[in-house]
Amino acid sequence: MESIEITFLGTGSAVPTLSRNHNSIYFKYKERNILIDCGEGTQRQIRKAKLNACKITDIIITHTHADHMLGLSGLLHTLSKSAYERELFIYCPKGSAKIIKEFLEVTGVHGIDYNIKEVRGKFIDNDYFSITGLALDHDVPCNGYMFEEKDRLRIDKKKLAKYGVSGEVVRKLVDGKNIKHNGKTIKYKDVTFKEKGRKISFVFDTKLCLNVGKLVKNADLAITEGVFLRGTDKGEEMSKKYKHLTLEDAAESAKKGKVKELIISHISQRYEFKEKLLLKEVKKIFKNVKIAKDLMRVNL
Repeated sequence: MESIEITFLGTGSAVPTLSRNHNSIYFKYKERNILIDCGEGTQRQIRKAKLNACKITDIIITHTHADHMLGLSGLLHTLSKSAYERELFIYCPKGSAKIIKEFLEVTGVHGIDYNIKEVRGKFIDNDYFSITGLALDHDVPCNGYMFEEKDRLRIDKKKLAKYGVSGEVVRKLVDGKNIKHNGKTIKYKDVTFKEKGRKISFVFDTKLCLNVGKLVKNADLAITEGVFLRGTDKGEEMSKKYKHLTLEDAAESAKKGKVKELIISHISQRYEFKEKLLLKEVKKIFKNVKIAKDLMRVNL
């Protein structure tokens, strides 16, 4: 199975703290290096994580609030001075492209070829994976996203061994084709098995809505915001006022959606150094959960 590497560059909310930068995630799969959000300070976090900004192939913006995109201008400035030669695709919700374009223009971004695309539904789809954006319920246009790896046929080496075949013949079997060998037919179904693709969801800045459930349903990993705790310091009231998920909302959505693992990020400054409290509360609802930290890496 192909490696998926996720690096949490920033895990804070609207106000950064000593331990948490503004929101950003670096997602690596095959030849794609995808940046999800680009809050202030993201390019420094990329350096701290010992990642290469010039390898970024795509940037996906959830919405145009400053803590999710203010670092975009600085990052593109750096890329323009670092021999970045590819076309950079920037994806965003419907109604956001003009804001992002004007922001980049007014901050003097030039010398880099970028293409801003508004998306809803499936917008990346190749032989290996797809990425889909669904509208969320925030006070500006906002998307959640889900990465879905395609199911793959894999060779059962023990079953294949008795046929004595290799090379191009094996590739045909993996492509789902029956082959002839020494006068006999080898059926691909007899020597392969289906490896189910993984699903990873990204949900930030939204009140509870139907698309939260759709995004996280059956996810191998759901990465969601959890800005407030319901029972502390008017957490439930604040989440409704500012249209954010509580940590309990995130845990309940994961439980209902039969998520395998939940990581909660986008943590309010009010919970600085209180991760143990947050974890204790959410584990009452959903056991397989972590609280994200800046520069934390996850490999699937």
